[in-house]
Amino acid sequence: MNRFLFLIADFLARPPEFYFVLAAMVLCTLLVPFGMTNIVTYALSVAAIIITGVVLIQGYRDTSAIHAKLDEIIVALNETRNDVVGLEHGQPHEIDEKLAEIEAEAKAG
Repeated sequence: MNRFLFLIADFLARPPEFYFVLAAMVLCTLLVPFGMTNIVTYALSVAAIIITGVVLIQGYRDTSAIHAKLDEIIVALNETRNDVVGLEHGQPHEIDEKLAEIEAEAKAG
């Protein structure tokens, strides 16, 4: 299921394919004068859910890629601490504690 969702999100995240969604929304809007308000409401609601899903999936992919790149930089630099690698998987309070610790060290240094 994940592969399918990522494929759909990748498809709809590009401008030419996104025009498909916009065209569907315009078509639905044109149906309103013909008394098809329920169909239009349903279709636009589904489109909104799909667009929200695309944004969330693309955001997840971008964030994961950034974390991987930052982890690679941390590992590549010998003088850095490796205890922050994988911090994004920690609990919010653990992340806040580590952030406060790093900020305190930056101010002291």
